[in-house]
Amino acid sequence: MNPVSYEIVAQIGVISVNNPPVNALSQAVRSGIQSTVRAAQTDSSKAILIICEGNTFFAGADISEFGKPPQVPYLPDLINEIEASGKLVIAAMHGMALGGGLELALGCHYRIALDSARVGLPEVKLGLLPGAGGTQRVPRLIGIPTTLQLILGGTPMPAVAAAEAGLIDSIVSGDLREAALEFVRTLVARHAPLRRSSELEVADIDPQVFADARAEMSRSARGQTAPLRIIESVRASSLPFAAGQQRERELFVECMRDPQSAALRHLFFAEREAARIKDLPRSIETRRINQVAIIGAGTMGGGIAMCFANAGFDVTLLEVSAGTLARGLAIVEKNYAGSVQRGKLDEQEALACRARIQGTTDYAALADADLVIEAVFEDPQLKKEVFAKLDTVCKSGAILATNTSYQDVDAIAATTRRAADVIGMHFFSPAHIMKLLEVVRGKKTADDVLATVMALGKRIGKVPVMSGVCYGFIGNRMLQGYFREAQLCLIEGSTPQAIDTALYDWGMAMGPISVADLAGLDVGYKARQALAESQRGDPRSYRVPDVLVEMGRLGQKSGAGFYRYDAVTRARSDDAEVMQIVEREAHAMGIRRRPIAADEIVERLIFALINEGMNILDEGIAQRPGDIDVVYTYGYGFPSWRGGPMYYADTVGLNYVIERIEEFRKRLHANNWQPAALLKSLVAKNSSLARWAE
Repeated sequence: MNPVSYEIVAQIGVISVNNPPVNALSQAVRSGIQSTVRAAQTDSSKAILIICEGNTFFAGADISEFGKPPQVPYLPDLINEIEASGKLVIAAMHGMALGGGLELALGCHYRIALDSARVGLPEVKLGLLPGAGGTQRVPRLIGIPTTLQLILGGTPMPAVAAAEAGLIDSIVSGDLREAALEFVRTLVARHAPLRRSSELEVADIDPQVFADARAEMSRSARGQTAPLRIIESVRASSLPFAAGQQRERELFVECMRDPQSAALRHLFFAEREAARIKDLPRSIETRRINQVAIIGAGTMGGGIAMCFANAGFDVTLLEVSAGTLARGLAIVEKNYAGSVQRGKLDEQEALACRARIQGTTDYAALADADLVIEAVFEDPQLKKEVFAKLDTVCKSGAILATNTSYQDVDAIAATTRRAADVIGMHFFSPAHIMKLLEVVRGKKTADDVLATVMALGKRIGKVPVMSGVCYGFIGNRMLQGYFREAQLCLIEGSTPQAIDTALYDWGMAMGPISVADLAGLDVGYKARQALAESQRGDPRSYRVPDVLVEMGRLGQKSGAGFYRYDAVTRARSDDAEVMQIVEREAHAMGIRRRPIAADEIVERLIFALINEGMNILDEGIAQRPGDIDVVYTYGYGFPSWRGGPMYYADTVGLNYVIERIEEFRKRLHANNWQPAALLKSLVAKNSSLARWAE
């Protein structure tokens, strides 16, 4: 079926595109538009209207063509040809006009859009830049500063704001086709000129704007190369259009060849694939979720309640006493005030969301809930008691979820008579902001419960990834080796600052020592106290944090942990006392401290993640390597431009990974560095994780 059709309506040539689901600019679409625009030059039409059927205008390139040789007609050439048309060409936009879709619209002489439409150039999120004239036409229409905000941010702009900026000529509501035809008739009647954006001059080119943008990107997009190329490409808009477009094309090719873009494109596909459960029928019917209840009004419970309220759900928040409930609701109020202050919600939206959250201290108030999420302390016995209560008060068919970060979901489910309705929903703090949701599938979790929760994750704006049941699931299980090596590097010879700097400079959002202070050193301490000594791992890896906790140094919340923290600003500072403790404990354990290079620190921590990830894949805890990559980039601050730990393992080479692990095993501590069976198998076959996952 040809995705492009053409008809003449009252002397207007209407090009309609129907390429579901998002009208991607595939080769067939590009070719169809090109041949139709060419034919329309000599027919009886007086102007040409480009409009899309379905839910959206062109929402970007065809992702199935990513990584393949480009096919003619190339999008930049098509857009140039549209702009060169001897007849007026008008774009009518609805839904989303993204990437190449917006660039095509900018090649038209005029643009009309529904007031609900959104436009954007999100290529930066794939490590790319708009390569079909976007960095050249946009500055000519809206100026340099707004262009940089639009392209570097990558976030779609509402059509009304785009019209105010100068990207869109007319905003309408109702029937877009009829409004667009009337708009075109008006343009024809008044002999509107062929307004080609490539012929406009760029106004107010201030070198300081580019310097400020580079400084901001070095902070907010640390380590990423695409934003800097975008700035250079936008700066090239000061050249004649043909020269600027040539520079744009050169920089686009550089982006395409950059390993960072390959990593970001891997994550783009991995995120979408993570939503698919291999053994789950796609036609399975999900359960209806309207009423949601949260057990526990602490920081996590309140944040989870906000997630659902923000998505339009009515939420009941339960606490054991009126006092703790009041404190929890006060935190929610404070969080909403912060959302307003940051511009995430306006006052009315915040009030509406807050009104959806009701508090209670009575379990009977949960009788009509469709979904109940337990978010109490990480005490397995307490969680089991909560689920036993829920089993008696919740209606048949209600989904019972635990927000546990580590505990056995199957053991929790066994306390009920409805294990099929029990599932893990591991949110990440702060829950109303962090995107990741680990969905933990128990042995008896019903298929429709799993399907419901995976779909629900998307509805509340999360990125859901399924995990099997094990201690710590995907993310926190892998984190144990990462933190182990951080502490070993410290007691063996490094400093908190050196370890944090090594990982931060490598690309992690925070260093591991800072993360430990932020989370609270007492959390790990309490978890270790509940284990037998033989279960706690290498004593050297927790000796220093245990001493700090026993001194009352719990991290940021107590003003001191591995670092000291300002009581007002929470700014951290090094503490000589900590290094005295480290050196004392190293001596007591017979450790001869030595200088440790940043490269060794990074490899020990990152390769520990990779090795445990291999075990998780081998055991079937994670479905695929990309799922682990999504977990770590969305939940643990792993640099997205490195693609996630498992993708990174392939990029450095599994042979190199196992060589270093074997060296660490011989030189450091054999029990900490046993190469995963899957890693050894892949290296023996000269294979990769990417091929293993096919």
